[in-house]
Amino acid sequence: MRLFDPHIHMTSRTTDDYQAMYTAGVRAVVEPAFWLGQPRTSPASFLDYFDALLGWEPFRAAQYGIAHHCTLALNPKEANDPRCVPVLDELPRYLVKDNVVAVGEIGYDSMTPAEDTALAAQLQLAADHGLPALVHTPHRDKLAGLRRTLDVVRESALPMDRVLIDHLNETTVKEAKDSGCWLGFSVYPDTKMDEDRMVAILKEHGPERVLVNSAADWGRSDPLKTRKVADLMLAEGFTDDDVDRVLWRNPVAFYELSGRLTLDVPAPQDTHEGNSIQRGAPKDAPGPAAAPAAGA
Repeated sequence: MRLFDPHIHMTSRTTDDYQAMYTAGVRAVVEPAFWLGQPRTSPASFLDYFDALLGWEPFRAAQYGIAHHCTLALNPKEANDPRCVPVLDELPRYLVKDNVVAVGEIGYDSMTPAEDTALAAQLQLAADHGLPALVHTPHRDKLAGLRRTLDVVRESALPMDRVLIDHLNETTVKEAKDSGCWLGFSVYPDTKMDEDRMVAILKEHGPERVLVNSAADWGRSDPLKTRKVADLMLAEGFTDDDVDRVLWRNPVAFYELSGRLTLDVPAPQDTHEGNSIQRGAPKDAPGPAAAPAAGA
């Protein structure tokens, strides 16, 4: 079974998580730029973070046989902080990088005028750079947030079929599907979706344009949720082809819209900018030297 986690914050995870994900079948991930929990105080801290998503995290992922791409943006929460907004002026030079496969996460947190402005500006950046967009829907007032999001997308230069609306649930899935956007679902231990609800949505609405992710941030989360959804799909009567469609082919199809998705895992390097993940000589390193190629 091959799995693609299309939205996972590996910056928040350990190398043990990479190993467990590989063992579970994960061969590719996309890591969206997001709020780190501690408020940033200047655009410079975003730039260091973007550099890490473009360099250090692909290096770490390659040690465990996983292809790593990212999406970059000013996230909705920090769009409200005037200290952070100037990062919008820096984004164009990052959005041309090969490993960037979308603009994201953009969207709404509290549905403020500042978030309206940042969302519209970044949808335009996506259109200007030929990239799709990954859109975060708010954790509160989800249906109102979805409708406001769709209004802004419709007014933008970016076609609806180049937009992934994420963090959907039972109250938002129908309108999101009717809009023509791609549909994203985050599966968590306690909040958002769980495996049973996710499979119920797939039974009702079908697998078309559906992407399932674990998100797996610094809160209570589980980077193996994609595998758990796959296992439950099979137990509930879905076919192997259905699982492959939802958990591999759909995310591949969406991120291929960027023209930059590469599923081959680069040969692991000993160091990244002079730094290694090793702490002493391992006895039996589980890295990709002994791991099969991506998609195997």
